[in-house]
Amino acid sequence: MDKEIMVGIADYKVAAGPYKIITLGLGSCVGICIYDIISMAGGMAHIMLPDSTQFQEVTNAKKFANLAIPEMVSELERLGVPKKNMVAKIAGGASMFRFADKSLNMDIGRRNVASVHITLKQLGIPVLAEDTGGHAGRTLILDLKEKTVLVRMVGKEIKTL
Repeated sequence: MDKEIMVGIADYKVAAGPYKIITLGLGSCVGICIYDIISMAGGMAHIMLPDSTQFQEVTNAKKFANLAIPEMVSELERLGVPKKNMVAKIAGGASMFRFADKSLNMDIGRRNVASVHITLKQLGIPVLAEDTGGHAGRTLILDLKEKTVLVRMVGKEIKTL
């Protein structure tokens, strides 16, 4: 039986071996799965915000796409994963709140997705698939043994990315 590793909000985890890495409650947050196309190594981040530069003091780098993703990639490289073998799949970035006054809609989900794409492009890691947007939360599962990413949404069938 494969061991399950849970990733919380504003967190990431990496592993090498037949693990399943799981995060729950992706609303406007984005889950980023980066894994090695050759070995059973990879990681998942659960970011809350797109960009740390808007904040004077950053107490948790794992909250932000522009900081968490490069940190996770560095950790994967320390595990022996060459960047040229890394690929990504992402999910989340929903618009969880609908405001009658459109000016109140900051659309943090869309901004998170855009920042994830920019950061991965800067790192040279291709995004193979994504399930983003909409108005529903998601659960994300990275199976390192099978090299698959599953997305579960309430009231819908499990989707393979």
